[in-house]
Amino acid sequence: MLLFVYNVNFAQEYIGSKNDINQIIENTKHFSEYVMASDYEMIAASYTEDAKIFPNNTKILEGEDIIKYWTLPEGVNTAYHKISQSEITVVENTAYDYGYYEGKTKHKDGRTSSWKGKYVIVWKKVNDQWKMYLDIWNGVR
Repeated sequence: MLLFVYNVNFAQEYIGSKNDINQIIENTKHFSEYVMASDYEMIAASYTEDAKIFPNNTKILEGEDIIKYWTLPEGVNTAYHKISQSEITVVENTAYDYGYYEGKTKHKDGRTSSWKGKYVIVWKKVNDQWKMYLDIWNGVR
């Protein structure tokens, strides 16, 4: 087993194979793109079939409830979404990462609200693709 450890800068630590880490980073970037595009099919495809999400101030969601959570009302969109990983650790076919997220929502009335928070994601390798299995987050001020 090849173990790859490197620091991108002082705030990031990645442990695991470079290919696995790069795929998780790319999947994270794509996820933000899907959220901003309201591409609910690709948001769903980012998760394992048995995934669970743990949004702030709600119960644990799974199955169809994951897409219902991400589906925005008509006239509302996510204008900006970014995930900044502090650490990624890969152990065989499981990985986790944690860090911070931020974004902006544009509302029907034209106003924009900003938000940010912290998160932890547990990833599973499914058919050689890293997918989110457990996704938990909550806001910070």
